[in-house]
Amino acid sequence: MAVLDPSEIMFTAFEPKVQNRFIMYIVGIPSYLVKSVASPSFDAGEIILDHINTYRKVKGKVRWNNMSMTLYDPVTPSGAQSIMEWARLAHESVTGRDGYSDFYKKDLVLNVLGPVGDVVSEWIIKGAYAKTANFGAYDWSNEAAVSIDLEIAMDYCVLNY
Repeated sequence: MAVLDPSEIMFTAFEPKVQNRFIMYIVGIPSYLVKSVASPSFDAGEIILDHINTYRKVKGKVRWNNMSMTLYDPVTPSGAQSIMEWARLAHESVTGRDGYSDFYKKDLVLNVLGPVGDVVSEWIIKGAYAKTANFGAYDWSNEAAVSIDLEIAMDYCVLNY
């Protein structure tokens, strides 16, 4: 009979990561405009290998899911203008010209902070670009702050620590 290790059954104190301790770094967009962001996630495809009347599965391609992000849109500096400057690197609406991926793809950094402001986790989002943007809504009966919803597509992500 196996003997249980006390560390497996007794409570061990730990410091949890909390949702409101993070900083997102995007070149051209001030960090304090980022209100919320989804953590990176991926989907590992599967390949089914058939054999007579059975099968087995192996991992297929890993596809990184798009990240959703919400930004504040202050009067100055304009969050909408910051997003549009990034978007114009991929497509210029006035001329109809598209840009090279070297110009519009960026590496983003998501730092998760500990209770004293130390970086306890760091995600590097490689080859990111703004896939969709929703610049909020205006309503005479609502006094809430206007926000911008973004969907960020990326090539891949790296969790440094």
